[in-house]
Amino acid sequence: MTGKKWDVFIYGDINVDIVIPGVEQFPGAGQEHVVEDMNVYPGGGAALFALGLGKLGLTPAFQGSVGADCHGAWLREELKRSHVDCSFLGTSQKNKTGISLSFTNEKDRSFLTYRGTNEEWNLEAIDFEGVKDAGHIHLTSYAGSRNHHLFIMLLKKIRKISSATVSFDVGWDETGEWYEGIYELLPFIDILFMNETEALHYTRGLNAEEAALEFSRHCAMAVIKLGKSGSIGAVNGVLTKSHPYRVSAVDTTGAGDSFNAGFVYGFLKGETVEQCLRIANACGAMSVTAYGGNTAFPTKEELYHFIKQQDERQED
Repeated sequence: MTGKKWDVFIYGDINVDIVIPGVEQFPGAGQEHVVEDMNVYPGGGAALFALGLGKLGLTPAFQGSVGADCHGAWLREELKRSHVDCSFLGTSQKNKTGISLSFTNEKDRSFLTYRGTNEEWNLEAIDFEGVKDAGHIHLTSYAGSRNHHLFIMLLKKIRKISSATVSFDVGWDETGEWYEGIYELLPFIDILFMNETEALHYTRGLNAEEAALEFSRHCAMAVIKLGKSGSIGAVNGVLTKSHPYRVSAVDTTGAGDSFNAGFVYGFLKGETVEQCLRIANACGAMSVTAYGGNTAFPTKEELYHFIKQQDERQED
């Protein structure tokens, strides 16, 4: 699609998600509760993004690290099954594959997470041969002032050695810093992804529409995810809104990463901002209809069938 060896190069987190539904309370000391179900799924935002692109028919390459264990071997096979190139996926001899336990019920979710090989995440480890051979680069895991200088160096180097477009999902700032220096990165970004809460924090209180327009003054395109309210995009001072698709949500894990994958897919196909948002909304909506962050993510055929079906319902 991009004329390069890989359509998209992704570097980031990968782990196993163990989802345990129907957990209303945790057992006390010395007690045991029997649950009706428990399943293992691929996890990690960057990995879920890569899996989504592969299912849609693109050729993504993923760089990350798994452990020399059964979980790592299984994740490698899952990536390959979704047509993700694992040439850059390393096997750590230091840490085990990360695991996240997700306890869910109808009202909420709780997590216990072992980061494992994701602790080795380091922007300086990016393989630039992969970057050179990709038409698009997707970045995650910004941590404000802690790794801001590394992002600046990386983005400048990408601009120097490659003509690739770049998307950037900022993600939640666990420190609460919401570093204002983020604006230094935006001139190097083609697609900036944030959710509504993140945008509010970084702009110090602007609403989603105002934030999208503000960011778009500094980067090529700003996209704000509004969850059940849909999404908005801003380019050159023009705001585009897209309504959500209504589905019965089972598990919202990976919904944002699924949205990102859908949007980048549309972007690389040369679609309009409006159509990219519709594709992204559809991918995000479909992903929440089953447990696991990628289980219900669609193939290209399933995606367009879903959009057509939903559009026909709205017309009725």
